[in-house]
Amino acid sequence: MTPTTTAPTTTAPTSTAPARQIVPPEELYARELAFLAAHDEGPRPPGWALTPRAVVTFVMGTDQPLTLPEKTAAPEGTPRRLAIRRKFVGERALVERCVVTLAGERGLLLVGEPGTAKSMLSELLAAAISGTSALTVQGTAGTTEDQLKYGWNYALLLAQGPSPQALVPSPVLTAMRTGAVARVEEVTRCLPEVQDALISLLSERRMAVPELAGTDHAQAYAAPGFNVIATANLRDKGVSEMSAALKRRFNFETVGPIGDFDAELDLVRSQSRAAVERSGAEYRLDDTVLDILVTAFRELRTGRSAEGWEIERPSTVMSTAEAVAVAAALGLAAAYFPGDRDALALLPGHLTGVVRKDDPADAARLLGYWDGAVRRRAEEGSASWRALWDLRPVLED
Repeated sequence: MTPTTTAPTTTAPTSTAPARQIVPPEELYARELAFLAAHDEGPRPPGWALTPRAVVTFVMGTDQPLTLPEKTAAPEGTPRRLAIRRKFVGERALVERCVVTLAGERGLLLVGEPGTAKSMLSELLAAAISGTSALTVQGTAGTTEDQLKYGWNYALLLAQGPSPQALVPSPVLTAMRTGAVARVEEVTRCLPEVQDALISLLSERRMAVPELAGTDHAQAYAAPGFNVIATANLRDKGVSEMSAALKRRFNFETVGPIGDFDAELDLVRSQSRAAVERSGAEYRLDDTVLDILVTAFRELRTGRSAEGWEIERPSTVMSTAEAVAVAAALGLAAAYFPGDRDALALLPGHLTGVVRKDDPADAARLLGYWDGAVRRRAEEGSASWRALWDLRPVLED
């Protein structure tokens, strides 16, 4: 038979937006947010989309599905009974304190080691309280005061001088005008003079626009619901130390590593599975490999094994976020190169890559972990840890 040749066809362009790698929480969990707004009719602070209790429920999830009150109509596209997914693995008391801080119109500063989900928690809180997490300023050494306050459309500025039409509001000014939550990521990476622009915003709840002096727009006042959530890594504490005046405007909450092994294991499994499946591949990573991966990260992070053996901690942060990244890489290798190499055989190389990020000398500490905890478990008869011990030469390359 002669093979049939099919002429290439062209597809007419459509107006459908392309898929996104990351969907903001206010869109990803829109059904949950609408359900909770209808479910909890309790008191809510001015400008809030949900009650404080519903905000905590949105972040921490529910063990059992919730049911709408009998006389409450279900929002369009929302069932009358819905289970709320847990989105943040941490202490409920921490989330409650964060919500109370924001309800009291105090700025909230989430601090902690890198990779402890500070940004994710700030996103979830902003989405639940004001319906958007997009009003965000990313703090860097290059962040300017304009990015926290306002700038100008220079074409309009030259044509008609300073005017409300020529003013370009920052995300923070937009949040003030609309009564929303603004997020400032990595605030301690901003220069001190930029940080201090937040002081009057948090204390006086207004922003002066001197270029518009003499008009009704010379002062921008915060609408009910406005607040600021900032984040800061403890590792970056010395980059640009916050002034005492700015610190007093925030309530500090420390977001720590996940304390429970099973909770961290479940999180690494679910997040790495999602990452692999987003790539269009099948998730084939064995639970044994995940168990060893999470165990190694936790022990190197804490400096102590599950058996109580002392372990020299590397200077780098062995965060859950890094564990998810390694698990996703192992899952992709298993999916794209099946049968080439066992996923466990790739683990030492990935661990070395994580450990050496901050200090090359940490490679010796990882080798010490192999010669300590890994070797002792291998000698006690664990087949999987024996296989890991046999991979020790990889660390010497």
